[in-house]
Amino acid sequence: MTDKASAVQSVDRAVSVLESLARHGEAGVTEIADELGVHRSTAFRLLGVLENRGLVAQSRDRGKYYLGAGVLRLAGAAAVRLDISQEGVPLCRELADEVGETVNIAVLDGSAAVNIAQARGHASVTTYNWLGRRTPLHATSSGKVLLAHGPAAVRDEVLAGRLERFTERTVTSPQALRQQLAATAERGFATAVEELEIGLNAVAAPVRGHDGAVLGALSTSGPAYRLGEERLPGLADRTVAAARELSRRLGHSG
Repeated sequence: MTDKASAVQSVDRAVSVLESLARHGEAGVTEIADELGVHRSTAFRLLGVLENRGLVAQSRDRGKYYLGAGVLRLAGAAAVRLDISQEGVPLCRELADEVGETVNIAVLDGSAAVNIAQARGHASVTTYNWLGRRTPLHATSSGKVLLAHGPAAVRDEVLAGRLERFTERTVTSPQALRQQLAATAERGFATAVEELEIGLNAVAAPVRGHDGAVLGALSTSGPAYRLGEERLPGLADRTVAAARELSRRLGHSG
């Protein structure tokens, strides 16, 4: 078996272990080995890897394994995306209808932003689908919101790395980006003026959960000839209002 095939098989078996524990609640090494049809040593190695990642835990007095807190962490992240997407779609449509432009919701995905909801207004001139697309944090309005309010570790990593240039207006200076992020946090929204694509401007505002933490960013974007820099402040007001309403629906009372 090739190394690649072996790695795929190991992942498949690890997932099978998690599914088995989800069904049975808890199980010992021998029980898991028998269910997977593998040697006891193989099952033990799989459980060891999953335990190191916090996905399974072991009852020391009984020697049984059960699903660990790491699974809850993953499930919680998935639930947050599901909630913000479900609650956000109607608001995206309302805002898109109101301003006639494209409205998106993005969440942090590692060192990038990923769009999980989208609605197009009547004046939208593009049929480009942003859903599922990962975009750079430093060159988009949503990305700047997520950077400004996100984990310090992610912010430090982006600022310490190379800021890729996409257009002549892309911010590639860490100091300049840091200043933009400070302004974003202070005024409650971020803008991107032809920083990712020539002719594309956007404004974004934070979406918060019940505890006040920023879960995502709601953005409005459109062509620069229609969404000039002079129009962005007014558009920001409506985008911020929509983001606050979505935050309220997600349990935020601030």
